[in-house]
Amino acid sequence: MSQILLVVFWALQIYQLILLGRVLLSWIPNVDYSNPIVQFLYQATEPVLAPIRNALPPMGGLDLSPLIVFFGLSILSRFLFM
Repeated sequence: MSQILLVVFWALQIYQLILLGRVLLSWIPNVDYSNPIVQFLYQATEPVLAPIRNALPPMGGLDLSPLIVFFGLSILSRFLFM
């Protein structure tokens, strides 16, 4: 059982890095969205971010959905190893 939890923990860590890559790309003004790496980052994170973004009230152009996902993944990681 502990091996499965370890794999889940590492999967969550890798997903957080993918999400961080997506956030950092949003700060770059002239991103080439046809780049395969950029497409992968968006395709991997959008299914998680879109429902949260739709549930949040408008914040004047500020997208807090990555922050909420980071927080949720952190709580889930800590919960797995209690």
